[in-house]
Amino acid sequence: MTEIIIDTYLCSGCATCVELCPQVFRLDPVSEKAELISLQPEVTDEVYQAAAFCPEKCIEIIE
Repeated sequence: MTEIIIDTYLCSGCATCVELCPQVFRLDPVSEKAELISLQPEVTDEVYQAAAFCPEKCIEIIE
């Protein structure tokens, strides 16, 4: 099973992941950091793009 991990300590809240993959990522309204919309989202090409384009490199995909 593939897992997506977001290091919220590193996350700057830029919302790049939300723009690239809004069906998986959103910004927490309190912390303004990225979070997953569901616990087990489908890992698509857009998720890999979001991880690759994250300026803080805080999204990790573990296969």
